[in-house]
Amino acid sequence: MSRSSGTDRAHELKDLLNAYSYEYHVLDNPSVSDAVYDGLMRELKDLEAQYPELITADSPTQRVGNELKGGFKKVQHSTRMLSLNDVFDRSEVEAWVQRMDKLMPGRTHEFFADIKMDGLACALIYQDGLLQAGITRGDSFIGEDVTNNVRTIANVPLRLRSQKGYEHLLIGRTEVRGEIVMLKKDFAALNERQERAGKPTFANPRNLAAGTIRQLDPKLVAERPLTFIAYDLQRDDPSDVPTHMAAYEALTAIGIRRNQEAGVFTGLDAVMHFVDEWDEKRHKLPFNTDGLVIKVNDRAQYADLGIVGKQPRGAVAYKYAAEQATTIVKDIVISIGRTGAATPVAVFDPVQVAGTTVQHASLHNADEIARKDIRVGDTVVIFKAGDIIPQVESVVLELRPKNTKPFIYEDALREQYPDLEFERQGKDVVYRVKGMTGPLVLKRALEHFASKGALDIDTLGEKNVVALVDSGLVKDIADIYTLTKDDLLKLDRFADISAQKLIDAIAEKRNPTLARFIYGLGIRHVGSQTAIDLANHFKKLDTIGTAKLDELKSIDGVGDVVADSIYLWFDEEENSQLLAKFRGLGVWPQDVKAVGGKLSGKSFVITGSLESMGRDEAAEKIRNLGGVFQSSVGKDTMYLVAGGKVGASKLKKAEKYGTKVINEQEFLELL
Repeated sequence: MSRSSGTDRAHELKDLLNAYSYEYHVLDNPSVSDAVYDGLMRELKDLEAQYPELITADSPTQRVGNELKGGFKKVQHSTRMLSLNDVFDRSEVEAWVQRMDKLMPGRTHEFFADIKMDGLACALIYQDGLLQAGITRGDSFIGEDVTNNVRTIANVPLRLRSQKGYEHLLIGRTEVRGEIVMLKKDFAALNERQERAGKPTFANPRNLAAGTIRQLDPKLVAERPLTFIAYDLQRDDPSDVPTHMAAYEALTAIGIRRNQEAGVFTGLDAVMHFVDEWDEKRHKLPFNTDGLVIKVNDRAQYADLGIVGKQPRGAVAYKYAAEQATTIVKDIVISIGRTGAATPVAVFDPVQVAGTTVQHASLHNADEIARKDIRVGDTVVIFKAGDIIPQVESVVLELRPKNTKPFIYEDALREQYPDLEFERQGKDVVYRVKGMTGPLVLKRALEHFASKGALDIDTLGEKNVVALVDSGLVKDIADIYTLTKDDLLKLDRFADISAQKLIDAIAEKRNPTLARFIYGLGIRHVGSQTAIDLANHFKKLDTIGTAKLDELKSIDGVGDVVADSIYLWFDEEENSQLLAKFRGLGVWPQDVKAVGGKLSGKSFVITGSLESMGRDEAAEKIRNLGGVFQSSVGKDTMYLVAGGKVGASKLKKAEKYGTKVINEQEFLELL
């Protein structure tokens, strides 16, 4: 991104993040999730890292939060309630440790790690063991006195428990910091009560907890099941709590709930094992979380490391992959499914969502695009439905470029599929290829799969295909490999010999060449030559199925449209199921092996007609001798075979790229 574009984008992001921050901190009514906010904040941080001159005093990256609205008494914290720097992978954790090593050379680090709770940060102040105040985090310096509401939380002790060895914590001032959360089970039960009462349900536990604790009427707060879970204990004398683990042990002793999952680790490998373990197990926790907190366990060392900006040097927040992310829509492609349904798909820059990289998301249908007003160029919020299927949740309208235009579905159909007609019948929300019902599409697909250029299955012509589909014996192209002779004999078209002949012909093609199988799948825009190019490049079908868009586009002759079509075909669920069915039936294409021969390393393009053979036969001879047959002249083309009625454009390209032009006789000599 250029500096000019970066400046414009940074200004837009700052304005939007400030608006979101006001909704979150002042109104307690955020319009986006934390994951969306974090994604946009990270983009701004990256821009400011690239162009430091964009950093301004009012940038959201330079402050914790906004001034809270009125209604509660403002109270200054004894020490700031700091936020933590986010890290997202091992390399960033290692970089954090290296920074500490530079500040404290030769000193070893013992690490403390715990689950990061998704709630409302709050400090409980105890004086001589009695609850004196409850203060929200606020802007980190000043919070709000919500003591009356905190007192209604059942697990907050009004008097600290006396325990041998910890009596000193009941003398003087003891501050307990933690999160006010609503546990998953309590949130579900509350929403069930709301539904039974005919009242609206709540969106998520975190927002509900934050909104509840700031209610002016403590009676309302008492009706909602909040829980306080501590993560820190502070005393005026630091020696009272020498380590973070000691603080946790003290919390348990004096009757304060804290996480039992926390642990102490002597090395980075052990810390990362803990990180990986909870990436799998975190969904079973009673509260919501988006990561872990990792600290230097020794609190004296932690204090010596100091603070940089708004964050302590001795701790980081490890964030797991977000279930939401933001990205920019590059294109909207319409995919034609097996039943003739036209499904729109958004194509965008690769983005991490719930632990995987995605490059497109289903837009469902024309009505959905219109309802959300999704346009090419929009910044959108991506999420995974059930952590599996990527979808567009919403458009960030504030970041919409000025030159975007509404997506007109019928215009896009005509542009992308000029050779097809579409219709939308009755209340159906889906456009379908006109006149193509499911069975008709299947018949055409099966005819293509069995055709000479594809698997070349003898006797599986049009009439036999119609009989198999109409009888219900074949419901997809893989079903032909489940047919038995007895199945066929039940149909009028088959007698003993013809039935056996078809069964044998199908069985012979259980392991076709990779190129023929790819072509037989009927992927739109993938002709026989493109199938060959794909096979020669990737060697295995599984490799094609997992290829990224950029790798597909890097293949000579595969442009944006073809690459999108291939990528989307392999990513569609019904196609994945079809391939799994083939594999389960023992039907799978052969991997491409390196072929030696006199034409190995040589590439050919043929223009015009040959007298001695057809173009397909010539291409087959080239490949059998280890050469590469290409459909168009490129930089890597060695020979252009010029037959009768030579194409002028190919001759011009050959001259441009220095490709040697040979006649048919010279070509035959090479063969």
